[in-house]
Amino acid sequence: MSALYALLLLLPLVSAQTYHWGPCPVPKVQPGFNLQQYLGRWYEIEKLPASFERGKCIEANYAVRQDGTIQVRNSQFYKEKTRVAEGTAVIPDMREPAQLGVSFSYFTPYSPYWILTTDYTKLAVVYSCTDILRIFHVDYAWILSRARFLSQGDIEYAKMIMIEEGIDIYGMKPTIQTGCKDD
Repeated sequence: MSALYALLLLLPLVSAQTYHWGPCPVPKVQPGFNLQQYLGRWYEIEKLPASFERGKCIEANYAVRQDGTIQVRNSQFYKEKTRVAEGTAVIPDMREPAQLGVSFSYFTPYSPYWILTTDYTKLAVVYSCTDILRIFHVDYAWILSRARFLSQGDIEYAKMIMIEEGIDIYGMKPTIQTGCKDD
């Protein structure tokens, strides 16, 4: 009964997310991932819906801090303002450097941020998933690029990778990258 009660309390929190019954898939990540090559600016090309990303011109910047953690600085243009969220990423297990954890608050645990594939210069495919009592899971997925636009062929390639890894991309939506400050 308490599990059902907890489930009912959590459902409103995931209403703007993508959720599915059952546990998270466990996709393969980028072998030999090199964090130094991944650092810098990435533009969001497509994503599974996320309540914290409703704007346009969405981008993420990654940099290593002096303490060895990774600064994550996300920005988006929403309701006529540029909004910035700063978080921290860590690599919990150096044997799997492509499986990062990201948090945007001191009060929240690190969420998975797994780089499924990247060529470091043009394309990255990122996935995050959280199990809720192993009854259902909330997942996020992003196709990122070093430029505001990516070819349709590269987008299809990124989606194919997610599908092959058991990730449901049905609700994936393009991010508007026009009308941005640097256009």
